[in-house]
Amino acid sequence: MSQSQSKPPTPARRSEATRTAILDAARERFAADGYERATIRAIAKDANIDPSMVMRYYGNKEGLFAAAVAIDLKLPDPASFHRDEVGRALVTHFLAMWEENEVLTALLRVGATNQAGAERMRGIFGEQLLPLARRVCPDPEQAPARAALASAQLLGLALTRYVLRFPPAVALAREEVVAWLAPTVQRYLTAPHPA
Repeated sequence: MSQSQSKPPTPARRSEATRTAILDAARERFAADGYERATIRAIAKDANIDPSMVMRYYGNKEGLFAAAVAIDLKLPDPASFHRDEVGRALVTHFLAMWEENEVLTALLRVGATNQAGAERMRGIFGEQLLPLARRVCPDPEQAPARAALASAQLLGLALTRYVLRFPPAVALAREEVVAWLAPTVQRYLTAPHPA
C-alpha cells in the first residue's frame, strides 16, 4: 500500500467516530428540544445512524443524556491565584466556559425545565465548585452555602446572558460583567459570615 493511500478505519476508530456523532447530535437535540421532547430516534437520525446504535452505546435516553452533558468545568486551581482574586478568577473563567462550551449552555436549558438536567447540573457544581469553595472560604462548614450562592450568581448570569438573552445582559462587555459580578462572588466565598 502506498503512502498516498489511507488505511481503512479500524473498528475502534469507527466506534469512536460513532460515539462522537451520537454525542454531538444528542447535545444539539437536547439543547433545541429539551430533555422530554428529545427522542433517541431523532438523535439517531441527526447522527445518521440506526437508533439501535444509540441504545447499544448508551443503553437509554438517561444514559445518553448523562454522557452528553459530562462536563469538566476546568476550574482554576486556587493555588494559581491569590485568595482575594477568587471572584475575578471564577467570573472570568465561567464567562469563557459559557461562550466556548455549548454543552454547558445546553445543560442549563435542560436543567431549567427538567429534573434529570437539574440533577446533573447540581452534580457538576457540587463535585467541582464545592471543593474550590472549601479551599478559600474562612469556615469550611459554610462552604456548601457559599458555593450555592456563588453558583446562583454564575448561573443567573448564564441564564440571562446566554439562554434568555436579555439585551442589557448580552450587551455588557466581558470586562463589565467581571467588574460587576466578581466582587459579589468574592464576598460570597471569602467574606466573614454576616451577623
